This record gives sequence, structure tokens and C-alpha cells, in this order.
Amino acid sequence: MDVESLSAFVDRLADTASDSIMPLFRASVSVENKSSGGFDPVTAADREAEAAMRKLIGEAYPDHGIVGEEYGSDRADAEFVWVLDPIDGTRAFITGLPVWGCLIGLLHQGKPVLGMMAQPFTGERYAGDGKRAWYTGPGGARTIATRPCNSLAEAALFTTSPSLFPEADLPDYQRVERAVRLARYGVDCYAYCMVGSGHADIVVEAGLQSYDIVALIPMIEGAGGRVTTWDGGSAASGGRIAATGDPRLHEKVLETLAAA
Repeated sequence: MDVESLSAFVDRLADTASDSIMPLFRASVSVENKSSGGFDPVTAADREAEAAMRKLIGEAYPDHGIVGEEYGSDRADAEFVWVLDPIDGTRAFITGLPVWGCLIGLLHQGKPVLGMMAQPFTGERYAGDGKRAWYTGPGGARTIATRPCNSLAEAALFTTSPSLFPEADLPDYQRVERAVRLARYGVDCYAYCMVGSGHADIVVEAGLQSYDIVALIPMIEGAGGRVTTWDGGSAASGGRIAATGDPRLHEKVLETLAAA
């Protein structure tokens, strides 16, 4: 199957998710907590959007597998597997902030080959296939690329929140933060899109699931950047993740994370 031919289908999935999500954004929507030991919110918007995307995939590609945050895995060993996070950034969603996004990724034989972050409120979509990356939205359609930055001292860094790092990993992250020029918190998947489009340089996070990152890897890499685990391995299964716009900077980030 030609991966490029699936790009239009990714837009259909994003449209379907948007139809489920937007009536509930900045509306009175109940919030459930999925975690017994913290706060992991989920809403009807999360569940309805994932269910709608799963239905569309099942109709169009019944032999494909699906891994989703809300409804788990179905044929996860298939040649092609869709990896879905209907609302990455549910905390932002329930507080009315438009920095959440719908993540739609595709694995081929376990490798991320296509991905999109769609933000229906702003009308923005950031996507890539590992070879190129593109944006559509209010600013018009265009190719996106990372920016050169070979120095931590000149870099802009994102993480969702230092409070989300496990205690053992926090000092490693803090070494990177102390070394950069600027650190910003709280924008979830938008952070990776800003790296991919050349507005920032680094994202460092820990404790990610596959559905948090698979969709973003082909976009970052297609724009010229790198995404790996902290030890330089594949990021497709989640875990401790580092993403950079300049591949030269990536090694410096990994060295700093490992410098204890």
C-alpha cells in the first residue's frame, strides 16, 4: 500500500474527530478521572472522537490494526496500525485552552510512517511522512521545516510540566532546562509542532505512551529533526522522549540528559 495515498484519509479522520470534539469544547462537559493515584482526565469528546475514527478506519481498511488511548488495541500486530489520541492535552481542553490536538499516526511494520496533529478550533494541521512535512490552516498551506540551532545556550525548550516527570528523571531534565536560553511549559502536542515548524528547538518529556508520540515522529523527521528515547532508541513505543529540530543539537541533549 502506498503510504502517500493515505494522506487524504488522515484528513478524513481529522474531520471526523473534529465533528465529535468541537460541539463539546468550551461547553459544559463532565470530566472523569481515569487515574486512582493522580489526575488523568477524560471526557465524552475523547471517547466519541476515537470511536468515530475507529469506525471510519474499520470501514475503509478492515485489515488495519488500531491502538487508541480510550479503547485500547485491536490487531496491534497488523502490517499497518493506526495510533490514535483523540485529544492530546485533555487538561488544556477542559480548561478552555486551544493547545490540545488530535493525534493520528500510522505504523507500517512497527515504524511510524505518517502522522498528523489536527487542532480543529484553530483550523491548523501539522503533518508529515518522515520525508517531508506540511502545514494547513489560517496561514495557508505550506511545507514546514525545522530551524538550525546547534547550541543549547541558544535553544528554546518545551515540556508539558516538570511536575509530570518521575522523581528519578527530573534532575536529568533540569540539567537540560538550565542549559537552554528559554523554557516553556504546558502546550502538550503543540510543542512538537513548533519544533517541526521552526519556532522552537527541543521537547523533552517522560512517561509517554505510543499514542502520545507516534503521530508526531513523521512530522518532526519529515521537517528535518530527530525524535528518540533518551538513550537514542526508537520513540515509537513512548517512554522518555527527546525531540529536536537540529540533528546536531540532538546529541547534545542526549548527552546532557545522561550526564549524571
